[in-house]
Amino acid sequence: MKQYFFIIFSVLGITISCNSTKNFSSNDKPKLENDTIRIANDKIEYEVTIIDVGYSSWFNSNAKPRNYYSQSYLETRNRAWILEWNRRASLPMQYNSNLYEMQINYSSNIDYGYEVNYMIYNYLVYFQLRNNQKLGSFTARI
Repeated sequence: MKQYFFIIFSVLGITISCNSTKNFSSNDKPKLENDTIRIANDKIEYEVTIIDVGYSSWFNSNAKPRNYYSQSYLETRNRAWILEWNRRASLPMQYNSNLYEMQINYSSNIDYGYEVNYMIYNYLVYFQLRNNQKLGSFTARI
């Protein structure tokens, strides 16, 4: 059964869908169109879509190449940052509700594979740098 996880922002967004613990193959590179980045693999039913004005150009000029980080490194950062993101999303009176509109459903029990973690990691780095936010103890840097 395919599960959907959505994060939608007024100008930006991430959509994650997952159903299994299989990894993406090395052929599953993101598809860049305008300010949308999409990774899809219908066989294993994973999908990440990032829509944000300026993100595509930032990603193309700033993201470290694939396999620069290990999957474990990406998962550790993503878990910590998403935990803080979700905390902020649950406190709209304390944090800018335009930045943290919805929580991210990211389970540490699911192996999303390298590509999904790589794209989420890069988006969260971009988000923190662009919006001058710090999501936890790990500092976002290029």
